Amino acid sequence: MKKYLVLGSLFLLFACDDGDLQIETVDFDSIDEIEFCDEITANVENVVFKINDDEALILTLSSSLIQNAVTTTDRESTVPSGSQVTYRVFSETVTSSYFCDSPPPVTPTVSEEIEAESGSILVTTTTENDTLFTHTIQLSGISFLNENGSRITDLQINEFGSITTSIE
Repeated sequence: MKKYLVLGSLFLLFACDDGDLQIETVDFDSIDEIEFCDEITANVENVVFKINDDEALILTLSSSLIQNAVTTTDRESTVPSGSQVTYRVFSETVTSSYFCDSPPPVTPTVSEEIEAESGSILVTTTTENDTLFTHTIQLSGISFLNENGSRITDLQINEFGSITTSIE
C-alpha cells in the first residue's frame, strides 16, 4: 500500500505544470511615469510606455491623437485599427534602454507579448499659455487575448498618464 501512496504522490508532484505563464491582470495604475525615447511630437505617431519591473505596457499612438490644440471632447483612437496597445512580460527586470537603444540589449528577453484586441485610447489636451500643451491619456475597454485563449479585459476608463508638447 505504501508503494501506491508513494507512486501517487510522485505522479501528482510531477504532473503539475506551473511552467505556463498565466496573466490574470494588467495593472500599471501605480506607475506614474510615462516613458518615451524620442521627443513627443504633435501630429505624428508616437510610442510611449510604462515599465513595472519585468512587465511593460506599450502604446503606439496614432498621429491624430497628439495635437497642439485644446480639446472640448476627448480625441479617440480605436485599438487595434487606429492605435496599438501591447503588453510584454520579460525574462527579468527591463529598463527604458531596452526600447531606446539601437540595437536593443540582448537581455532581457520577451517571455510573452500580447497585443490588445479591442478598446480605445482617449486623449484630452489642455494648455495654460498656448505654447505648452498637456495631453492626458486614458485607456478604455482594453481587451487582451493570450495564446491560451484567456481574455483579460478592463472595462474601466483608466488614466495612463500625461505627456507634454510645445510649440517652438
